[in-house]
Amino acid sequence: MSGSGTGRRVWLALAGVALSAQALYAIAQEPSPPAVAAAQTAGKTLYDSRCAACHEHAQARIPPRSELQKKSADAVALTLTSGSMRLQASGLGAPEIADLAAYLSGNLPRAHLSAAPEQNPCATPAPPIVLAAGDWNGWGLDAANSRFQRKPGLAAGDVPRLKVKWAFGYHDVGVYGQPNVIAGRVFISSMTGRVYALDAASGCVYWTYDAEAPARTAISIDALPGPPPTRYAAIFGDDGAHVYALDARTGALIWKRRLDPHPSARVTAAPALHAHRLYVPLSSLEELSALDPKYECCKFRGSVVALDEATGQVLWRRYLTATPRPYRKSSLGTQLYGPAGVSSWHTPLVDAKRGLLYAVTGNSYTTQPAPLSDALIALDLASGAVKWVQQVAHEDNYVVGCVTPPDQTCPYGPSCAKAGEANCPARMGPDHDFGGAPILRTLPDGRELILAATKAGAVYAFDPDHAGRILWQAQSGQGSDVGGSEWGPAADEGQLYVAVSDVHPRPGHSPGGLTAYDLASGAVRWHTDPPPAQCSWGSERCSSAQSQALSVIPGVVFSGSQDGHLRAYASADGRIIWDVDTAQAFTTVNGVSASGGSLDHAGPVIAQGRLFVNSGYGKITGHTGNVLIAFSIDGH
Repeated sequence: MSGSGTGRRVWLALAGVALSAQALYAIAQEPSPPAVAAAQTAGKTLYDSRCAACHEHAQARIPPRSELQKKSADAVALTLTSGSMRLQASGLGAPEIADLAAYLSGNLPRAHLSAAPEQNPCATPAPPIVLAAGDWNGWGLDAANSRFQRKPGLAAGDVPRLKVKWAFGYHDVGVYGQPNVIAGRVFISSMTGRVYALDAASGCVYWTYDAEAPARTAISIDALPGPPPTRYAAIFGDDGAHVYALDARTGALIWKRRLDPHPSARVTAAPALHAHRLYVPLSSLEELSALDPKYECCKFRGSVVALDEATGQVLWRRYLTATPRPYRKSSLGTQLYGPAGVSSWHTPLVDAKRGLLYAVTGNSYTTQPAPLSDALIALDLASGAVKWVQQVAHEDNYVVGCVTPPDQTCPYGPSCAKAGEANCPARMGPDHDFGGAPILRTLPDGRELILAATKAGAVYAFDPDHAGRILWQAQSGQGSDVGGSEWGPAADEGQLYVAVSDVHPRPGHSPGGLTAYDLASGAVRWHTDPPPAQCSWGSERCSSAQSQALSVIPGVVFSGSQDGHLRAYASADGRIIWDVDTAQAFTTVNGVSASGGSLDHAGPVIAQGRLFVNSGYGKITGHTGNVLIAFSIDGH
């Protein structure tokens, strides 16, 4: 491949030539125009042969080239080496990756995105870690995964007065983790792999840590066992299937553990913490690898792993499929394997009273039997033994790039195949697995139930005392592979709130909407249709689907939309009482140029009188951003 020069030498250095970080940055600042032009020419050839079939016909989960071009060269290179496209880029050397990055971004990659220090360090040391009732810790906030903040530090009547207090810019587009607020700090992960501890009042940086891969999980803070003084750990996972424990006060690494050697394995959900154990669900990107008809699909096995919190030692592992074995050859002669898949991509639920861990599972990748797919499973906390299973969908066999019934149109251009062709399962499912973490709620009469929703738009209440039998079921939307309930509901003491994420609705169906269900019966208390989509970027890929996880405080439900709008709804009747468009440019406290985009994935966090939200996830609409926004009453 052509394209030598300063920038190329930097990327080759990153691939193994020893240079100091200072020297790396010094030679990387100004790659010569001829070097960039040569790399772009070579990169276009690579893009046309390896990438264009998907990104030039972008729909559903595939972003268009126009969105890729918003990324920096460093971010493109990171995606191809340790991010979501690492398997698609297998076989490419560092020079080819540099060429692709140059073609898409207009420049050559320099160093790792997080090589430079942040520009707004806090002037004073971080105070001691003291956990408080008004914090937001972990994905679901509490042991029940409810996403219900009882002590938000503001009242329902204050919500219409929320205004931007400060904004923080990430180093590249496509925000990842949920901002959690503990002990006056905001702990956040990012797609560059950088993890931050920020001052919640001002956004200044206490410390950063650079993970090996993009990190998208919420960060959980817990006291480690041992003699005083108490040491607190910040715990999270990354897209390379690593789990980390950092010193929450300093950011120093305590331990790191890779939990799965499969090249596409990842940790997408915050681990559940209980009694100094971590319960970590394992997911994968292997669904995307199936787009390559020569890929021997599929070998990933979803699992849940228990770790010792102090050391990271694996205590037990529960695989969710049998060992994959060769079972047939594809229509193109590629050897296929199964069973595979059954990722667990949401935070599990700890039921200490019953000694159980509840996990929701994903779809199968093949037609080989997968009795734990699309299920709520109960595992023994001590051993990982399966106690019971409630499977809600059968033969939900799905990989990306295949025509899914009943819609026989191809969403991936020439890369599409029909059932039984290439890597497609002979019997295709609709990819209707669970879209959010399970929630445990107690009714006024003392009975308990587990609540969960799927991408089919189905909402379930399960009985934990009778092997998860279904107590009631409701339908919140039409459902699709990116529809139904995409990142999960929230619940207060009386109602379950479910948003609709039907980005590609059929005629007569709404793309969004928010429904409140009675916890005991499943009866609809109220439903609010989405306002017409209003996108700051125009009408292209503009949707009012509500994909972001919900969050609740007394009297108010918060729901983010794909059009970038964050809205607050009165929990009594569903009236919209606050609406802010986050898909705007922001002046940031750390000097990074930043703007918002679609709201998706991690929902808003309300703690200590402020609301925090990431804007620009953009995995469905492609409208990415790179900003964390802090709101407070009147911006004070």
